[in-house]
Amino acid sequence: MGSDNYQGIWVFAEQRKGKLKNVAYELLAKGRELADILKAELSAVCFGHGIEAVNQLIAHGADKVYMVDSPELAAEQEDLYTQQLVALIQQYKPEIVLAGATSLGRAFIPRVAAILKTGLTADCTGLDIDAEQRLLLQTKPSFGGNVMALIICPEKRPQMSTIRPRVFRRNEPDETRKGQIIKVDFD
Repeated sequence: MGSDNYQGIWVFAEQRKGKLKNVAYELLAKGRELADILKAELSAVCFGHGIEAVNQLIAHGADKVYMVDSPELAAEQEDLYTQQLVALIQQYKPEIVLAGATSLGRAFIPRVAAILKTGLTADCTGLDIDAEQRLLLQTKPSFGGNVMALIICPEKRPQMSTIRPRVFRRNEPDETRKGQIIKVDFD
């Protein structure tokens, strides 16, 4: 699973009871910045049931939204979320996947990375990009928070990170932005 054919940045847009969580907007702001450097597409991936304001993901920077809306996903089902995200990543091959380091993100994103046999940097507090090598530069505290570690994943794709909420500032929405909402059938 080298880096060939993997393109674009994905943000897992977490919601609860139909309402999108703040961290989704924070990650879209950073994801937009990184996608612009890479000249890549930014997509949001959203699972749940009766999710409101999905178009807000486009207003906050996404070019595409992959939306899986099903009654089975109404409760945050880690195993179902895991299978669904793995299937979408295998199908569409994003080069970078970002998710919030929330209780949900911490529970299922490591399982996704393990199944895909790729790296995951958990609890990041900073993200940057090496545009030439298309590497995600992931910063996280280590050794009790006294040292910042810079982590890269040169060999495997996608490059995956969970990021602490409130690290990045959300953008002002641009209601005129156009994008595509792709409804994916729950499998």
